[in-house]
Amino acid sequence: MDQLQSWLEEQKGQVLPKSAIGKAIHYTYAQWNKLRRYAESGEVQMDNNLVENTIRPVALGRKNYLFAGSHDAARWAAMIYSFMATCKLQNVEPRQWLTNTLSNIQDTKLNDLEKLLPRN
Repeated sequence: MDQLQSWLEEQKGQVLPKSAIGKAIHYTYAQWNKLRRYAESGEVQMDNNLVENTIRPVALGRKNYLFAGSHDAARWAAMIYSFMATCKLQNVEPRQWLTNTLSNIQDTKLNDLEKLLPRN
């Protein structure tokens, strides 16, 4: 990674910025921190296909959700969709999770709310 960064820095001043290689170098250099984080972590996904596939049903039905009633209702719907998608990703049964969460949320301290998320 250090060698690649040095090469990018060298080449940046030697190529035309509007050329294909110039654009590629500029883009890579602009994304450098993210690229390094990806290379150094075995947990970071290379793409966001998993998220894209998860939200596809929502995106396909977007016209149907235009009439949520209000901006607040649309925000609530978005949160519910997010929770349900997270349940699916975590192999958690959504009804069971929601029942458990609603049963325990009153007794949960504000800084402990994260414990009620589907991944936990």
